[in-house]
Amino acid sequence: MRPRLTRLCLTLFLICLAQSLLPKPSYGSELWATYEGQGGPGAGKQIVLISGDEEYRSEEALSQLARILARHHGFRCTILFAIDPETGVINPNIQNNIPGLEALKSADLMILFTRFRALPNAQMQCIDDYLKSGRPVIGIRTATHAFQFDRQNPWAHYGNGYQGDRQAWAGGFGRLVLGEQWINHHGSHKHESTRGLVDPGARSLRITSGIQDGDIWGPTDVYGVRLPLPGDSKPIILGQVMTRKGAFNPDEPFFGMRPDDGPPVAGTKNNPMMPIAWTKTYQIPGGQPGRVFTSTIGAATDLVSSGTRRLLVNGAYWALGMENQIPETGTKVDLVGTYAPTAYGSRTHETWNQLALRPAP
Repeated sequence: MRPRLTRLCLTLFLICLAQSLLPKPSYGSELWATYEGQGGPGAGKQIVLISGDEEYRSEEALSQLARILARHHGFRCTILFAIDPETGVINPNIQNNIPGLEALKSADLMILFTRFRALPNAQMQCIDDYLKSGRPVIGIRTATHAFQFDRQNPWAHYGNGYQGDRQAWAGGFGRLVLGEQWINHHGSHKHESTRGLVDPGARSLRITSGIQDGDIWGPTDVYGVRLPLPGDSKPIILGQVMTRKGAFNPDEPFFGMRPDDGPPVAGTKNNPMMPIAWTKTYQIPGGQPGRVFTSTIGAATDLVSSGTRRLLVNGAYWALGMENQIPETGTKVDLVGTYAPTAYGSRTHETWNQLALRPAP
């Protein structure tokens, strides 16, 4: 066999071998996907990742995060999506249908990345039962305003900014469970990116292992929060609002922003800086206490940064009470498979129907 042909055969063999080692999803009637863990500290534990936002491509971000958690850390990961019941395709504009939430019954961790959902009673009951059990929660980006219901709806108290008769739920799910509801865009949307700095009080914590100032970056802007955060909330990462160097470009995923943008924006936007990740505990009325990790950075394009991925994976370990198993150099967060995230922004129903995306290939 000629040397060139031998090298080609060897290359093809290695590609096939690498593909065979990727976590293989199984599908629930093509409405959700599960990646089996491939060995590691997470073996025997199940994580349910719930996508469903119109803007920040949670369906892409959580799919990559699930692959990382399964491939590198051994967790069994089930990803749920907003599904159009008429077509069966993924469509985040459908605000009232996320099939597969029954998986929360056996979950060890819920990762939530939804926006203004108005789910039916049976689906909300799965979430409510999970929260009453006191099991851990991670909320990403728009999870601070994960739900929104009419005032007459029995789940209205979960809605963003709730101010009804249930005083314990003031502010809704975001405020009670995650520590904050939707407030505002503190950085200029699509024009001022976010650089993550480790909060001085969190530098010695295992959750920040392997994370240095500037490792975390994303083209999404810093969200505003009210300071101080409530209860036992502990800031982990502060969001530095950055001045862009390049011109605005609507046709590429970062809108012309880059990790080396700067200097930081002068004035009150960075004095004080807003926390973009924090830990706390929660307890809904009638439920048990549990751990929460909230990160307002984490859109699909934010996960291009290894620091952002490490923040979320470290956060999963912390939420599960496994922080002592986080290596001092940080968790492994190499991308699994091809990852080319879409720029954040809304899409029409017609666009989603044309894309015809399904959990199954």
